[in-house]
Amino acid sequence: MTNCDDKTFQLGAMNHVGVAVPDIEAAIAFYRDVMGAANITEPEILAPQGVKYAFVNLPTGQVELIEPYGDTSPILKFLDRNPKGGQHHMCFEVEDIHAAKDIMETRGMRVLGEPRIGAHGTPVVFLHPGDAGGVLIELMETHKAH
Repeated sequence: MTNCDDKTFQLGAMNHVGVAVPDIEAAIAFYRDVMGAANITEPEILAPQGVKYAFVNLPTGQVELIEPYGDTSPILKFLDRNPKGGQHHMCFEVEDIHAAKDIMETRGMRVLGEPRIGAHGTPVVFLHPGDAGGVLIELMETHKAH
């Protein structure tokens, strides 16, 4: 788990790598038929974030396939620059998304928006790639045990 004290803050586990795709069914077929992935979720729509997504479940993490959904999807701009798709973001877990957001802001990171519910059903925020070595980073609150 991630400690959310500013002086000792660390990232938690890498949860997934997001891959933008122009056709999610073709991407699922690739991971299933070419790469041999046996556990791939059915595509679902996350309308507030403008994506259709599916997870390729692997022994050590996930690949999140994301296709644009709707005319305002942020994935559209990415695919304009990368028509065949490609790595879109990396996602790391944090213990407390609100504390992590505050810490990132005090460290000079541009946080893109307020925490919102992501594809895993937990709050997420994104960090601007211009502040993170050119990589869009998603921070995801770790699922809480009930």
